Amino acid sequence: MKFTVERDLLADAVAWAARSLPVRPSVPVLAGLLIEAGDIDGTEGLRLSTFDYETSARAVLNAHVSGEGRALVSGRLLADICRSLPNKPVEFTIEGSKVSLTCGSARFSLQTLPVDDYPTLPPMPTASGTVSADLFAHAVAQAVTAAGRDDMLPVLTGVRLEIDGSSIALLATDRFRLAHRELTWNPMTPDVTAAALVPAKVLADTAKSLASGSEISIALSATGSGEGIIGFEGQAGGGVRRTTTRLLDGEFPKVRSLFPAEHLTVARVDKAALVESVKRVALVAERNTAVQLAFADGSLTLDAGSGDEAQATELIEASVNGGDITTGFNPQYLLDGLTALEAPVVELAFTQASKPVVLSGADSIDGDATTDFRYLLMPRRLLS
Repeated sequence: MKFTVERDLLADAVAWAARSLPVRPSVPVLAGLLIEAGDIDGTEGLRLSTFDYETSARAVLNAHVSGEGRALVSGRLLADICRSLPNKPVEFTIEGSKVSLTCGSARFSLQTLPVDDYPTLPPMPTASGTVSADLFAHAVAQAVTAAGRDDMLPVLTGVRLEIDGSSIALLATDRFRLAHRELTWNPMTPDVTAAALVPAKVLADTAKSLASGSEISIALSATGSGEGIIGFEGQAGGGVRRTTTRLLDGEFPKVRSLFPAEHLTVARVDKAALVESVKRVALVAERNTAVQLAFADGSLTLDAGSGDEAQATELIEASVNGGDITTGFNPQYLLDGLTALEAPVVELAFTQASKPVVLSGADSIDGDATTDFRYLLMPRRLLS
């Protein structure tokens, strides 16, 4: 195997492929990055691949190949080396059981891993449709805000992706909050319906890494949880990037019914003002205690702290329709939801103080609320 490739193209592709490598692989070869040089998808170039039996990553890029072949090397080490190289063409050559890497006056020799022991990567499923890359990346970033991080509850560490014709819904919850994001896409068949429970971290990393391209292709091998894999493909770094991941097993909770059909109190507040106020007041909130929000008479009063400890209070303007209401929320969870909203005005819709609030966005105090993203947040008990 022998090839020459531009340093920036190589460094970007290696970093992308190596990002999902396991920190403590179950077998040594899973720490490797597979380099294939030759005819790749009908074009001379390279394919860089990683796989840990759950998630695979492939990056295809152009290169001048003078000798075809395959090699398996430490992915994290190669990524570190490529980042440090000068901005000159990089030449790779296999020399016995080692790979020689030369860039300008810099030269590295890497021990190869047994390529024959490397597992076969899963094939990319047939594409189900395409979606705007930046739109999908933004929607995923909003949805994963509420995804769980407790590996003891693996189902809640995923994002439920529901496809119904030209619509995609993304749902995530950690039991204390719920994010629901809807967007449109271009399905291969207009009446397609499918559902998948995708690991939130993989989904977020993949969507973000492919956001620079024009569109992302989504491919499902099967519907339902735990019965197949999902694949994503897009353009980035001057080449094609593909990721597949195994779907999570388990039944995602039926959370749509948590959104109430009607509300008794609806308040609207300037989002930037509310974010800054929550940040200030939360400075005196003890760990795991709530920030109190009291809506009344066209204003919102925020309070935190109690007793002999530090206390804070702040009053900001608010448009309140309905009865007065006083409740409290985990300040970080509240800030997460506010930050995920795009609109300059946040709408907070209540049924009663002990029930969840639904956050959505609006262009103005009097404008219509947007419904493509909703964030439901459970209240916290207030200190007496």
